[in-house]
Amino acid sequence: MKSFIEANELVHEYSRRDEDGNVIDIKRALDGVDIRVKKGDFVAVLGANGSGKSTFAKHINALLAPTEGTLYVDGMDTSDHDNDIKIRQTAGMVFQNPDNQIISNIVEEDVGFGPENMGVPTDEIWERVEKSLKSVGMYEYRKDSPNHLSGGQKQRIAIAGIMAMKPKCIVLDEPTAMLDPIGRKAVINTVMELNKKENITVILITHYMEEVIGADYVYVMSDGKVKMEGEPRQIFARSEELEECRLTIPEVTKIALKLNKLGVKIPKDVLSVEELTEAVVRLCKGKNIAGL
Repeated sequence: MKSFIEANELVHEYSRRDEDGNVIDIKRALDGVDIRVKKGDFVAVLGANGSGKSTFAKHINALLAPTEGTLYVDGMDTSDHDNDIKIRQTAGMVFQNPDNQIISNIVEEDVGFGPENMGVPTDEIWERVEKSLKSVGMYEYRKDSPNHLSGGQKQRIAIAGIMAMKPKCIVLDEPTAMLDPIGRKAVINTVMELNKKENITVILITHYMEEVIGADYVYVMSDGKVKMEGEPRQIFARSEELEECRLTIPEVTKIALKLNKLGVKIPKDVLSVEELTEAVVRLCKGKNIAGL
């Protein structure tokens, strides 16, 4: 199947100049990145601060152009600036701080702002607003001011605003970094629902390991390079390599690995508390431990 997003040997360099405009330093933020994303997939790009993951996200939305290599979004070359508007309509972007994306004083007006700028007829705008707000569970707040909402609710409004423009793909760049655990979970659940029900391609940029559990595929970046890739279970089972990338596996996976080292025969790739509980119960039943 042809990739919806395809990065080939992608390089991006940032230049620092002196007051005379002379280049005095060059930093390579992306260094030969190869990433493939199929249409309808939920792909996570993991990495610690400075790994290059956010720079990669900006390339998907044509906010940055490659220094070397190529990046194609739905067949469009991001280095061709004639494609910029079409690429941004195809791959909507949700940033870390929702306050940077919310511009109206009423929720439904904010969600309708994008489609209005695209020239969508008024009746269709309101249809899109209603559907988008319902899809993120925020329809009851449509007449409210975003200023009265929590951080997690604001982020869902930002997602609804992108949804109303009907993109084929949503890129989320650290969308939960400013949220508490409850808000983070609500936003990630919303994204997963949109991926499954609407078949929207999702690219999640994050450093929270727990957020990638439901992804179809994971890329791990460090120092501008892709250091690991695979399904979440495959990635979480390689704890030492993740630590080299300055990432820490979820606590529940740590527990499973420690139990294994103690000789307890349960899977090393446990991803949730429920899976760990089921594994322990099966083990206990197999040993005929009373009460289970």
